[in-house]
Amino acid sequence: MNTVEYILMKKGLLFLLFFVVVEWLPAQQLSLFTQYREQSGIINPAALNSDYFIYEHNVAFGGSYRRQWVGLENAPTTQTLHGQYMYAERGSLGWIGGGYLINDQTGPTGFTGAYGRLAGIITDDPYYGGISFGLSFGAVQYRVNTQEIRLREANDILTADDQAKIFPDFGLGAYFYRQLDGGGWLDGSHVYTGVSIPQVFGLNLDFRDETGDFSVQRVRHFYGQIGMLNYFDNDSFLESSAWIKYVPNAPVNVDFNLRYQMQSNFWLGTGLSTAGNYHLEFGYVAQDFLRDDTNFRIGYGFDYSFSAFGPEAGSTHEINLAYTFAY
Repeated sequence: MNTVEYILMKKGLLFLLFFVVVEWLPAQQLSLFTQYREQSGIINPAALNSDYFIYEHNVAFGGSYRRQWVGLENAPTTQTLHGQYMYAERGSLGWIGGGYLINDQTGPTGFTGAYGRLAGIITDDPYYGGISFGLSFGAVQYRVNTQEIRLREANDILTADDQAKIFPDFGLGAYFYRQLDGGGWLDGSHVYTGVSIPQVFGLNLDFRDETGDFSVQRVRHFYGQIGMLNYFDNDSFLESSAWIKYVPNAPVNVDFNLRYQMQSNFWLGTGLSTAGNYHLEFGYVAQDFLRDDTNFRIGYGFDYSFSAFGPEAGSTHEINLAYTFAY
């Protein structure tokens, strides 16, 4: 075993220790994403952007709009804005800084959050492999439009005023990655895995006024990510990935996805989830956009559920934009 392999093995043990420690912590539900790789820093504050593996771009900005279950009234809609900067050199401790905004609305309830993000990367060669530990921190406003609540009994809630509360929040994550060098068709590929708690505070919100009160409790979740980027000689690549979601007292949910980006910079992806959702995505990367060594990417994602309520709920649509470059 050489020195680099020994160091990476020790880092892997640290990663497993982190997983054991965080397994008992509470986590709050995050919005769903079809093209979840575009939201890697939101899902896991320690994650590296895949554009670094593919193009060695260490700066990324992006935004998304998602509309879920189009056939239902007051169905969830989600918008995000995010940015990140990664600094790492051979033989040094690297870091990732950035932040994001997220807004989600489902019927009468919604939340808006603003977060900063900071992660440290332990690495000897940042492109070859390493392990990172990340923290996100910020504040979230939870709101309820009481006029839109449909009551089982007419006098269940007597309040006529909309309610809103602001809470501090933070997230934790760990992320391990490595470039394979064992020869064969996987030689040069990047593999990665991570565990995260994107919103640690589990909140039971109690709204009160002079005439009544009601509570909103958020479901707690844990997340895991795993994937591989396999590069081909013609500058195309295949990315296989999975997003694992766990909530106590419910089955584990896993999204499996494959994305193939052609030499022409068009990509096509597909996948399934254990909840019965089918995923389809496609998009285009404009290289050297505005200046050399930059990319502008636009992607569209589509979901359809084959579960019992799927045909009535309707499809889900998602648009992502990203701009990345090396600095």
